Amino acid sequence: QVQVVESGGGLVQAGGSLRLSCTASGRSVSINAMGWDHQAPGKQRELVASISYGSGTTYHDSVKGRFTISRDKNTVYLQMNSLKPEDTGNYYCSATSSLRFIKYWGKGTLVTVSS
Repeated sequence: QVQVVESGGGLVQAGGSLRLSCTASGRSVSINAMGWDHQAPGKQRELVASISYGSGTTYHDSVKGRFTISRDKNTVYLQMNSLKPEDTGNYYCSATSSLRFIKYWGKGTLVTVSS
């Protein structure tokens, strides 16, 4: 079993920055890809950034140039700059196991961007 725990959410003014962190842990766990999904109030969850085991990255168009995903072993970070009110919502971290490609999710961390 893999546990995924996020941290770093909070309240920030528009134009500000936040850094989210997430660690995947478990006995003999081997993690392939990790990522961050965003769920705005009343909307569906969307993948905003992902990073592979080899550190290849992908970004949603809405965050390109503002968000940066990085990784150190089984910990993934999301540096969020130039935040906008529409970035408000819960951010969920995912970790995909290398063996069976099962995706595990954290409980989410709330980001609120005030205008």
